[in-house]
Amino acid sequence: MSTAFITGITGQDGSYLAELLIEKGYEVHGLVRRASGFNTQRIDHLYKDPHEVCSRLHLHYGDVTDSSRLIELVGQIQPDEIYNLAAQSHVAVSYQEPYDTVSIDGLGVLNVLQAIRIACPSAKLYQAGTSEMFGASPPPQNEDTVFEPQSPYAAAKVLAYHLVRTYRNGYGLFATTGILFNHESERRGGTFVTRKVTRGIASILAGSARRVFLGNLEAERDWGHAADYVSAMWSMLQQPEPRDYVIGTGEAHSVADFCEHAFRIVGLDWQEFVEIDPRYFRPTEVDRLRADASRARNELGWSPTIGFAELVERMVISDLRAIGLDLDEARSRGAVL
Repeated sequence: MSTAFITGITGQDGSYLAELLIEKGYEVHGLVRRASGFNTQRIDHLYKDPHEVCSRLHLHYGDVTDSSRLIELVGQIQPDEIYNLAAQSHVAVSYQEPYDTVSIDGLGVLNVLQAIRIACPSAKLYQAGTSEMFGASPPPQNEDTVFEPQSPYAAAKVLAYHLVRTYRNGYGLFATTGILFNHESERRGGTFVTRKVTRGIASILAGSARRVFLGNLEAERDWGHAADYVSAMWSMLQQPEPRDYVIGTGEAHSVADFCEHAFRIVGLDWQEFVEIDPRYFRPTEVDRLRADASRARNELGWSPTIGFAELVERMVISDLRAIGLDLDEARSRGAVL
């Protein structure tokens, strides 16, 4: 049985990855930050009492900013694979909390690399990169595109990217960075623009809201489904040699496009309900991101299975179900608004 260690296991990507690895027969260990309340909702369906013989998911308290704890855990677990998904991943928040963002997304990666080097140098590392690293570079972006980060979040991820390359070349670690373009799902956090839209639609139909407030509607992103993208993460660590890979659909849609698709599903005109709030504009904007994932397609055999329209529909239907509405009921309510 292979063993995997996932930081950020309670997030969107971590939950889908844990599902995938358990399905493949792995024993999965996850890093969870201590909090006064439970924050494991996305993986509760996977968890079993550790006293049960068949339990293959194990959670450990810790934080990527605590180097000694990481060394201790990696030494105890001796994982075959490590997936570092822990991050402060909200671009707007990174302007408000730049020190915290760089500490987690940059120095936290250094701590993970050091833990591997010291306690388990045979472990393979997947590091979560981001298309935001490309920033102002024109699309399509691939592994050879110049990084031009436009936020503290993106800059911290560029630092992490170069740390991974340094430890790969300097210490011979199997360490790779997946440069993933935007990937969403029904489990996306509520402060991200796509989920703000789909939850906003549900709130409007429930009568608890009248508007959805957004920032730059013209920004274009390459949106895929997170369940597809975690399979690419796994595939990267099954290669004979470590390489960095861009992962994306190759299609770009604006925020306005996303709104139009989402509202149309329930029979509403998005322009009647979406309002621009200047407070959501960033000090520096990233206008267009679109992936050239040729390397992943050719070497990993990876391609997305869920298209843009299906992604949007899944997210809308999920948020409607959360308020007790099916799609027909939602459309009936939409018809009288």
